[in-house]
Amino acid sequence: MPRTVVSRAIDAAPEMVFSTVSDISNYSEAVPHLVRVEFLTDQRVGVGARFRETRVMRSREATTEIEVTEFVANERVRMVSDEGGTIWDTVFTVTPLGDGGGTRLDMVMDARPYRILSRLMAPLIKGVVAKAIAVDMDAVKAYCEGGGASVSQSS
Repeated sequence: MPRTVVSRAIDAAPEMVFSTVSDISNYSEAVPHLVRVEFLTDQRVGVGARFRETRVMRSREATTEIEVTEFVANERVRMVSDEGGTIWDTVFTVTPLGDGGGTRLDMVMDARPYRILSRLMAPLIKGVVAKAIAVDMDAVKAYCEGGGASVSQSS
């Protein structure tokens, strides 16, 4: 499956946007269809943090185990999961939008199927995945613009 890229301009400070996407506790507050988070490590933010997220997709719950593999405070965070015969490698990048304030949030997801069935299904699910990502990004935007995230946990 090719790379999926989604960007949003957000009227909120970069630190708030970063805290929202890099801390699953904040992210799960921002994204309403994320219904449960289970931490698998004592570390909850930063490289090495691992957790299971459960979200509702098409009226069904889907659980994915995710690990934070890269973390540059207030700049970017990479999360990787191995689910359904595919490696899902997602990078959120936060960029200040100059003197006017605000933030550009970019999300790049590379999906690398390694099983035959996953390779066959990839073209069929690309659109569904892209729509789900756009919904998540819109939810993050609304949450941050509403003043939602606590900055202290991931800065």
